[in-house]
Amino acid sequence: MSNLSVFIVEDDPMVLEVNKGFLDKMNGFQLVGESTNGKDAYENIITKKPNLILLDMFLPDMTGMELFLKLRAERIPSDIIMITAARDAQTVQEALRLGAIDYLIKPFRFDRFERALQQFKNDAKKLSNTNTFKQEDIDQWLGIQYETTELPKGLNDITMRQIVDYLMKDRTPITSEQLAQNVGMARVTVRKYLDFLATKGSVLINLKYGTVGRPTKYYSIK
Repeated sequence: MSNLSVFIVEDDPMVLEVNKGFLDKMNGFQLVGESTNGKDAYENIITKKPNLILLDMFLPDMTGMELFLKLRAERIPSDIIMITAARDAQTVQEALRLGAIDYLIKPFRFDRFERALQQFKNDAKKLSNTNTFKQEDIDQWLGIQYETTELPKGLNDITMRQIVDYLMKDRTPITSEQLAQNVGMARVTVRKYLDFLATKGSVLINLKYGTVGRPTKYYSIK
């Protein structure tokens, strides 16, 4: 595989230089352009169509999310890693729903930057070497770590896939009761599968405390 092209969108000159320095340390990547505002970035990305865009959220003329949407509307075949100080849940969730492959919160160290780009490089290699995928290939690529043979007694693969597919489609944290209603299953059944996925590390559990009583569990795909 030839070097993967990278375009950086960052309005802070110091951060831009840091990101370029980090990228220069890695093999297999080539910087093909940089912009400090959304308009210039849009025009250059439309032309260059880089493999990867490192995108800041706060730009002088538009938000990174607005640029993200404009590029998606043009169906530009570039993957996007958000690199930003924005850490609120709404922004993170929106970026992931739009298809960001990673989300780095400033400030970060080189090892986290390296891990993000190396994962992108590995995935790009898989895609370039494969014409069709098996379900197991996609599960592994998406980080869904379970095998039919590992399911305990009482759980089956078809139901597991229904639950995982829903969690992958809508990444908003959800209770077992809500998920049960959405997939048309009994709550106790859904809860068994969610708890199994949580023990495998594929599902995260967040507790939300009310004024009285036990906390409510919210589940989300990892």
